[in-house]
Amino acid sequence: MTYLRTASASALALFLSLGPATAAPLSFDGSWREQGFLRLFSNDYAQNGGSLQVVSDGTVSLLWKAVPQSMRGARQASWTWAVAEGVPATDLRRKGGDDRNLAVYFAFTDAATAATADPSRATALLRNPNTKVLVYVWGDDDARGTIQDSPYLPGLKTVVLRPAGTGQHGERVDLAADYARAFGGAPEVLMGVGISADSDDTDTKIRASITAPDLR
Repeated sequence: MTYLRTASASALALFLSLGPATAAPLSFDGSWREQGFLRLFSNDYAQNGGSLQVVSDGTVSLLWKAVPQSMRGARQASWTWAVAEGVPATDLRRKGGDDRNLAVYFAFTDAATAATADPSRATALLRNPNTKVLVYVWGDDDARGTIQDSPYLPGLKTVVLRPAGTGQHGERVDLAADYARAFGGAPEVLMGVGISADSDDTDTKIRASITAPDLR
């Protein structure tokens, strides 16, 4: 009983301390860590501070960053991404056939889970039943803003921003509004952000880049 009271108090203190996020880019400063999806082959990432270069050659993996405490209350994000070579349009609802050029993950959880979870362990965090993840993708051929169920985990929702193809685009997303559409209610604690490229199912190649996501 004492432990439960202490844990609840810690969670409440964490939630109340969040407040508005400090507007800042989540720099690719070498602290992002690659986390595989139980595959033998991973992507190549080059972290250059303000930008990230990505090469995916029949491979898939996730580059992950735990969000600093000062940014855990973020409700908006923006970035610019570019694709020089990409995968064809695939059905992102189909497990085992869902390649996409780039995907940006925003993982939220409740205050109680945030007080005890390790935000650096992406796999464990994404599988936690209290975690809800918005995955913004450049891929598929659905209309912009379409929300899809992930074929992998019930807590993941895919938000299509760009159809498959090449080019360069700037994005600004309302995390709170998209969370409400995807899951209902309001997000609590932003725990981590991930970048992924996925070309293993089509055995094709992706050459892309993305600027450090600006969180606010």
